[in-house]
Amino acid sequence: MSGLLGRLGGWCAKHGRIVLAFWVAAAVLLTAGSIVFAGPVSNNVSIPGSDAQQAHDLMREGFGPGYGAGGTVQVVLYSADGPLTSQDRMRAVRRAMDEIRGIPHVAEVLTPYRVGGLAPSLQIGLITVKFEGHDNSRLAETTRRISEAVQPVRALGMEAVPADASTPADKEIKTGTSEIIGVLCALLVLLFAFGTLVAAAIPVFTALISIATGLGVISLLGHLVDVPKQASIMATMIGLGVGIDYALFLLSRHRKLLAEGLPAPEAVRRTAASSGGAVVFAGGTVIIALSALMLAGFPLLQTLGWITGISVVCAVLTSITLVPALLGLLGQRVNALRLPFVGRRAAVEGLSGWGALGAWVARRPWSVLALSVVVLAALTAPALALRLGPLDDGYGDRGTAARRSYELMQAGFGPGINGPLIVVASLQERVVDRVPAPAVLQELKEEVGAVKGMAHVGDPLLNDDGTAVLVQAVSEYAPSDPRALEVVEAVRGIQVGGARVHVGGEVAAMADASDRIAGRTPLVVGVVVLLSAALLLLAFRSPVVAIKAALMNLVSLGAAFGALSIVFSLGLGSGLVGMDPPVSMDDSYLATLFFTVPIDGYIPLMLFAVLFGLSMDYEVFLLTAVRQAYLKHGDNRRAVAEGLGTTGRVITSAALIMVAVFVAFIAYPDPMVKIFGVGLAVAVAVDATIIRGFLVPATMVLLGRFNWWCPGWLERILPDLSIEGSEEETFTGEAPRELAGAVHN
Repeated sequence: MSGLLGRLGGWCAKHGRIVLAFWVAAAVLLTAGSIVFAGPVSNNVSIPGSDAQQAHDLMREGFGPGYGAGGTVQVVLYSADGPLTSQDRMRAVRRAMDEIRGIPHVAEVLTPYRVGGLAPSLQIGLITVKFEGHDNSRLAETTRRISEAVQPVRALGMEAVPADASTPADKEIKTGTSEIIGVLCALLVLLFAFGTLVAAAIPVFTALISIATGLGVISLLGHLVDVPKQASIMATMIGLGVGIDYALFLLSRHRKLLAEGLPAPEAVRRTAASSGGAVVFAGGTVIIALSALMLAGFPLLQTLGWITGISVVCAVLTSITLVPALLGLLGQRVNALRLPFVGRRAAVEGLSGWGALGAWVARRPWSVLALSVVVLAALTAPALALRLGPLDDGYGDRGTAARRSYELMQAGFGPGINGPLIVVASLQERVVDRVPAPAVLQELKEEVGAVKGMAHVGDPLLNDDGTAVLVQAVSEYAPSDPRALEVVEAVRGIQVGGARVHVGGEVAAMADASDRIAGRTPLVVGVVVLLSAALLLLAFRSPVVAIKAALMNLVSLGAAFGALSIVFSLGLGSGLVGMDPPVSMDDSYLATLFFTVPIDGYIPLMLFAVLFGLSMDYEVFLLTAVRQAYLKHGDNRRAVAEGLGTTGRVITSAALIMVAVFVAFIAYPDPMVKIFGVGLAVAVAVDATIIRGFLVPATMVLLGRFNWWCPGWLERILPDLSIEGSEEETFTGEAPRELAGAVHN
């Protein structure tokens, strides 16, 4: 691998203008294509084989407009100054409904003046729009046209808000302020790390090209697959962090070689041969972890995983091609535009304080190990209180249409209206000509209505074939309320002779998704840990190192989940990260700062995959440095201290950049993004300080030569990938083969 990457890096450096032009053209063309031919986004929560999916499949079979592929959109009307039943308001509503009927694919428009269409206060009502033969990928555009069609209502001072969160502004999370803040923070850290403006600009430029390319691909993929609305923001978060980090590691090695007197072309080749291999393996662990989400059994999570992996692939490719090209073009000018008082010694000797810390840890490994375990246990303990549950629009940003419609519907019709249940029963005996309705239909309605916590049950609706019946029901609880799940389970437990009952809807679907994910979590975790350990075994040819690295990464995950529990499940700071409390809560100052927020069941597994991969990045770079030092002189204690000393500054800078990027994304209005931002930021901070700075060095000192022990039979079958690029051969021209053989045997 080192030879291949060295040749690739050398070629890119020699043909820098061609490589630079290729990547800039790819980024520009893909970005333009994503703007002109933007693919739709979709939060498809289908779970094949689940009870909710069976209900949704039955619902599509002959129940008329709005229940099939066309779907339904509701517009919430609110008149603060008087009832909707006044003559002028009724005329405005009718004009709006006429405008809506002119929109393509609208099959039926139900007036708010029907039974159940007006709230008891008469100030809130619902216009229900049913579609037929409508492409769901056009739902966002159609909702926008509906929003424009209700202008006659707004002209009278009333609110008209689409209840479906499918308007373009709400449906897709777009890039913006957080990315700018993250990039500026990264640039500031790089300036302090390198001390030159040119060197600091290289990782940022590379990451921006990588992100533009990846986002363009993801947007265009929306025409082929269901792309979740969070895909672009997750890809940006992860891609920006790893893109800057990978370029940072390569640039640090290159500047060190230049400072030792190597010509720029040779320094680029050796940088690509050594650090390039570490970048490829680090990126590989992230991609493996994200790809393992394919085993989760939840399509939305599966798609979110592999689409996010696209940004990591782009980051790796730009790091091993574009960075060498830029370094080849710049030559010695990579150190141009030096800033005073910063970065003077970083290029050659790293931060001396990290070397001193490494030596200090090496002298007292047992004390450091014990203290690290105590601190990490304290950070992890709150994770026991982590509360999982559906995260509904009631926790969204108050500036969005989704949040406003949620509040209006809750105020007018009760909290359960935001998560209605779709009860569909398949009939064992076909109903002929739909009349007379069999007693089973009435029995089903009565049984559903008798469930504790049920607020309203609609009349049964028979499909065209007479093979299934649909009942729409509303519970007394909001979708995020745990009691709503109890209502779903109670309805599923109904026994009606001649019918088999299934329950769909948002609450039921998320409950099934959580159950499916909980059942698959051990499999996903096991696959990620085993494959990542196998990759490290190939990289370092040491089973002890591979197993230890996997365990250390799991430790950093515990700290992340502990932080999530403190902020969201215990509510100690949810308001500080920008979460808005539900409208049902009191509006006191403390209430707005501290309130509990449920965490969707798929988020911990997604966090696990992302964090496990990111944590492995720093492990790879640290182990590479320690192994290189050990192969030089064979002193394990000294190698650990030197490895920490040479990588401490770079790893800390990389972690600080990633933390800054993740913290910047907490400003996003989407609750899921805030949760990810908190979890990722805390985990990376803990991983780069306590774990890589203290726990890993202490354990490596205690393990001694066993760090690099490998059974003879395993040594013979493992391919020699040499991701560290044969450091001794690279720098001295001859590797101490007898020492390497002793280590492996």
